[in-house]
Amino acid sequence: MADAFPLAPLEPVRNPQATLPDLIDVLLNRGVVVHLDLIISVADIPLIGVSLKAAIAGIETMLEYGMMRSWDEQTRAWVQRSISRTVPFLPDEELIARMAGACESSGYSSTWRPGTVYLTNRRLFVFRREPREMLWEARLDAIRAIETYVDNTIGGQARTRVRLRTGDGSILRLSASDPERLVRLAGDEIAARDARVDGIAPATTLLREGQLWYYEPRAGGAVWRGGQARIDAATGFSWKAPIDARAAVQLRPEDIRGIHLESDRAPTGNIVLVIDVPWGSARFAAHDITQWADATAAFATTTGTLAAAEPGAHMAGDHDAAQR
Repeated sequence: MADAFPLAPLEPVRNPQATLPDLIDVLLNRGVVVHLDLIISVADIPLIGVSLKAAIAGIETMLEYGMMRSWDEQTRAWVQRSISRTVPFLPDEELIARMAGACESSGYSSTWRPGTVYLTNRRLFVFRREPREMLWEARLDAIRAIETYVDNTIGGQARTRVRLRTGDGSILRLSASDPERLVRLAGDEIAARDARVDGIAPATTLLREGQLWYYEPRAGGAVWRGGQARIDAATGFSWKAPIDARAAVQLRPEDIRGIHLESDRAPTGNIVLVIDVPWGSARFAAHDITQWADATAAFATTTGTLAAAEPGAHMAGDHDAAQR
């Protein structure tokens, strides 16, 4: 048995001290590749040959390495068809995102009504299945502004919520399990819809988006995880694994204290991007890591946290030294 995706060439290993939890951890977090060549003989005459090559890993690891994407897309399509049986979608309405949440009701006292938040290509609404009730809804073309804000709960805990304003001047507050993602997706869809109406290309604050590896700290030691990253001048720098509910990394320009490339082992090579933040540093890897570094530097300099020329020069020097 060998690790499926090591940084060094595959080498069979045998550890007599390994336990079942160790095996499960390797399967879920790193994966294994099994190569088997079997010949079945009868009376020393080879009759049947079996050549087996199999990759075994957790679904998250499979998706990180680009495997089982077809299954993932089919599953998502099936989920949308299944939801359509109980949720009152409009004709030709396409589901973009859904998450647990609540909407604030107005009256003699403000209360939160729990339900599920749905974002489609036409509406944003909160629906409750039992008892079946539409708690709130608004057309995307009626939403004039949408943003996140920090609110204090009854227990004194700070919680990020969503606040939006409609064309009639009404202000509504929503609670969502991933408010940053909801605001980002809703903002993108509203901008695209406005552009379609006006007949012009939508303006974007997106600097870079794509696959990026993150060296995620864990109790048993940091591990590289593949996922999707987005650098947007309006919403920030975010990184999220394929099956995570929330973004594991969410940075604002003022959070970034330094940017440089460093020589280190990573799934994509020997160069990693190191972002210094007040609580430590975050490490990222990609095949096009220099482009990610440039986009991060451009994002960080929007508030003057870093000198505009400093990150690029520092990163270029590190990259050249690492290549030598």
